[in-house]
Amino acid sequence: MITSPVLGSDTGPGIGPGWTRVAAALTHHIDPADIEGIWLFPPVRREEREWGVAVVACSTESQRRRVFTASYMILVRGREKGQGKVAVEEVGESPATVLEDVLRGVRERAGETEPPVEIEPTVWFEPPDPVDEEIPESDESDSTPISGTSQPENQP
Repeated sequence: MITSPVLGSDTGPGIGPGWTRVAAALTHHIDPADIEGIWLFPPVRREEREWGVAVVACSTESQRRRVFTASYMILVRGREKGQGKVAVEEVGESPATVLEDVLRGVRERAGETEPPVEIEPTVWFEPPDPVDEEIPESDESDSTPISGTSQPENQP
């Protein structure tokens, strides 16, 4: 089930108009329930623009993780304040055991001096609703009457 991004205040990692747009764009590419991790690189502001990059890992049926990058650019000042763009790209699959190495590689290629900050998927997406579990049909020989007493079937 795809949920909508959680809107909140403009404080804290992953919160703000650029990240809100990234979260909304991700829902067009992946099911938020499959997200196992989100790592954010610190946003960069230059003049009237802000850029942000996130790495998102999603579960698969195998032991591997689908890895996405999601980035935004938003105008933070001027006449066109609030205008921007978002890009989401699946960059590959990775065994879960080497995901940290993948993040380190992204950091090095981007020239980042600080490691990314990990946030919980619930920062961007509402937690999934609990799934209604089916009650298994019981074998009648195993059943106990709800009242705690049993009556033979053919007696008044």
